[in-house]
Amino acid sequence: MQDFEKLGVFYLGREVGAADAKDRPLLLYDAKDLVTHAVCVGMTGSGKTGLCIGLLEEAALDGVPAVVIDPKGDLANLLLTFPDLKPSDFLPWINEDDARRKSMTPEQYAQQQAAAWKQGLADWGQDGERIRRLRDAAEFVIYTPGSSAGIPVSILKSFDAPAASILEDPDLLRERITTTVTSLLSLLGIGADPLKSREHILLCSILDVLWAQGRGLDMAGLIRAVMEPPLSRVGVFDLEAFFPAKERHELAVKLNNFLASPAMKSWTEGEPIDLQHMLYGKGGRPRMAIFSIAHLGDAERMFFVSLLLLHVLGWVRSQSGTTTLRALLYMDEIFGYLPPVANPPSKAPLLTLLKQARAFGFGVVLSTQNPVDLDYKALSNAGTWLIGRLQTEQDQQRVLDGLEGAAAGAGARFDR
Repeated sequence: MQDFEKLGVFYLGREVGAADAKDRPLLLYDAKDLVTHAVCVGMTGSGKTGLCIGLLEEAALDGVPAVVIDPKGDLANLLLTFPDLKPSDFLPWINEDDARRKSMTPEQYAQQQAAAWKQGLADWGQDGERIRRLRDAAEFVIYTPGSSAGIPVSILKSFDAPAASILEDPDLLRERITTTVTSLLSLLGIGADPLKSREHILLCSILDVLWAQGRGLDMAGLIRAVMEPPLSRVGVFDLEAFFPAKERHELAVKLNNFLASPAMKSWTEGEPIDLQHMLYGKGGRPRMAIFSIAHLGDAERMFFVSLLLLHVLGWVRSQSGTTTLRALLYMDEIFGYLPPVANPPSKAPLLTLLKQARAFGFGVVLSTQNPVDLDYKALSNAGTWLIGRLQTEQDQQRVLDGLEGAAAGAGARFDR
């Protein structure tokens, strides 16, 4: 057995140094370190996605499931595993333009690629049997919310009353309500300031009342609740003084138009967001649940990612405490979802996961080209840093700031 074939150890490669790859010391990573989360930063082309795909594959080999959020559409490559390394396996996936530039037929180029992969894996102590173990260790599933290209995802149950663990925690419940309403209103193009928007305050009040009673909603039920809210006062104001029926009707019409639109149909078909099912298949087999969102518009992406993060947070809080790595969340290109200044609906659940998920054995791995795109408090929660080339002085300084914050949180000294 290879030195890196140990449970709880991820093989990331070998250290740079000796000319012969086989003579370089192994670079091994303790899986337990991911419980304190990781951030991967580096400019385009510095190898972030490739490294993180390797990290996910090592997790799969260890039986650790993952929620994978894929804004660019690159992570479906996790399914391209060819244990036999035959040219015919590579043929459907090669770039025929590359073959033409090398004056090769597609078949010749596929044969060259298969040989290159076989030799490359051998140089790093791996072979087709390790690929076969990867395929046997976990299921790889592609979900496509808002599309039937993969497995569609239904949001109909997204307004169901949350689990008791959330209902009994006032802070988590408030965060769940606020994020749900903010993401929904942003999808409708309604400005959703939680302190100023009447629409936001009304919808939050409706969910607060109904969820406290253990009652869930679908979109149709939410529309009816806007027309006839289950409350008579909002704050100290009578409902009619705060939000007259005529104006509530206008909000209900916007929600109804969204529900009746052809685009909405693709959001109501498919599997509900059920993290236990999405992370574990038949017989408890771990899953790599890849949520591909490259085809969605910006508002749709934010809406779905925010809802998904809320479900992840709810699932995490329902687990027992542990110090070992139970599951992972990986998000490729976090730009816009965890910014340093603005507060999009995705930010609150991400920060909560970074602060609390480690107690439940749940690791978060975030990837970005520019460290300045990330909230500083989030950076200081990352115990592992994977750093590629950084393009600007500003990026370098932000990484130093984050490393300094992480060191301070661990009670360690940091020399800039």
